[in-house]
Amino acid sequence: MTQEELAERSGLSADTIRRLEHAGFSPSLDTVIKLCTGLDLMVSTLFMSFETGARDEARELIDLALARRPRDLELVTGILRLLFDELSRRTNDENQD
Repeated sequence: MTQEELAERSGLSADTIRRLEHAGFSPSLDTVIKLCTGLDLMVSTLFMSFETGARDEARELIDLALARRPRDLELVTGILRLLFDELSRRTNDENQD
């Protein structure tokens, strides 16, 4: 996602996004909330990542799912099942070699 796309999704200016990326200022809570909205993340996920110094991909997936319609979730769930089945098949093939 470009800075401009994130700015549009979050309701912030592209300049604000650039300044955030370069640690040019300390954002207000309102700015953090808007940023999280643009990223489809809960504020708590962002703060947890900051506190631990590591991403929590499982939590990010949950945040993404919470922002979607039920019909979209059905489609995504089907796609994930196919991907996980393929990953399992490849792992099994590698273990048999």
